[in-house]
Amino acid sequence: MMRLRQHLASSPIYTSAIARIRNKTHHHNHRQLPLTQKLRTSTQNKLLLLIPFLLVFFFLIPTLLLPPARTMSSSSAASAPFEKPRAVVKKLLAESQPEGQGATVRRSIGRYLSILFPLSTWRSNDPSSSGVDFSSPPCLRRHELRNLDPFLMLDEFSVSKPAGFPDHPHRGFETVTYMLEGAFTHQDFAGHKGTIRAGDVQWMTAGRGIVHSEMPAGDGVQKGLQLWINLSSKDKMIEPRYQELQSKDISRAEHGGVEARIIAGEAFGVRSPVFTRTPTMYIDFTMRPGSQLHQPIPEGWNAFVYIIDGEGVFGREKAAPVSAHHCIVLGPGDGLSVWNKSGAPLRFALVAGQPLGEPVVQHGPFVMNSRAEIQQAMEDYYYGKNGFERASQWSSSA
Repeated sequence: MMRLRQHLASSPIYTSAIARIRNKTHHHNHRQLPLTQKLRTSTQNKLLLLIPFLLVFFFLIPTLLLPPARTMSSSSAASAPFEKPRAVVKKLLAESQPEGQGATVRRSIGRYLSILFPLSTWRSNDPSSSGVDFSSPPCLRRHELRNLDPFLMLDEFSVSKPAGFPDHPHRGFETVTYMLEGAFTHQDFAGHKGTIRAGDVQWMTAGRGIVHSEMPAGDGVQKGLQLWINLSSKDKMIEPRYQELQSKDISRAEHGGVEARIIAGEAFGVRSPVFTRTPTMYIDFTMRPGSQLHQPIPEGWNAFVYIIDGEGVFGREKAAPVSAHHCIVLGPGDGLSVWNKSGAPLRFALVAGQPLGEPVVQHGPFVMNSRAEIQQAMEDYYYGKNGFERASQWSSSA
């Protein structure tokens, strides 16, 4: 390039042409800007004109083309449809059956749990010599939904005095009692006693062992839900504990005609203060006519819905409506979608939990991981040891 430039500079034709151009330019206007500066100024002006268009391209276009970010805990996430909504994979009607002492329950999960033997059998028979096979379920029923890991049982109870659930033991799981109408009084062999009323929750961890009673506290019909949640093998023998929430202390949220009472987990960006040893979501939803709900559920969790009142469309908008006292099991997906297309409010409980993935061996109120552990639980209860030391000397006022 240097040689070419030197060659041109020494050429008579080149030098003559340059001289003519300079003379002509100076002749017309000695104040005119040089050509290179004019070109530079023109280019800069064009670039300035392009800046607004570049800003639109880089900032506005991606906003229009890309899908909005999804946040599981925000209220907007709970009101937007899912790419992969959870479908209904099983539906069953909770049938009435006798339970306890003269009580009636509608059982959906764990229908085989109806206890064949009265409480006197549990206390009077030596499990090692009674001839009863305590390692097997006490009765056989249709196993429409034996359990749904980590959930063992769901009852909708409807009880009037003098019926109820007198003294009985538990080991290896948690019970969650949620009152819908009326009141229930609870007392146990550790001296704990209390009454829960409509809207209240008692979350009891039975752990290594508890003996308690649950009886109606008022006249008329007392209604509620009781859920059994399994404990992992490492937690089955922990000390018993309670969490009790009055109705006024339960977290609430409302969005788009949907009211949520958050017993455990999160909805519409509001979280429950309840500690769940087994990760659990438990939300009581009430939907006004014409409303819809899109509630996120953690990936990999098992989930079901129990319809308390009314009817709704679950999973797909064109699906057939499901009415009260039905339990529906949800398949995998991002969350639950519900539409209330009826002319009355829809109320249901959404329950979801992280599966434990452990063996479940159950005999009535004892839930362990092996038959040997069930046999041990029976012996501990009978002989009053390993958590049941106060069982033989205690009886409730009921």
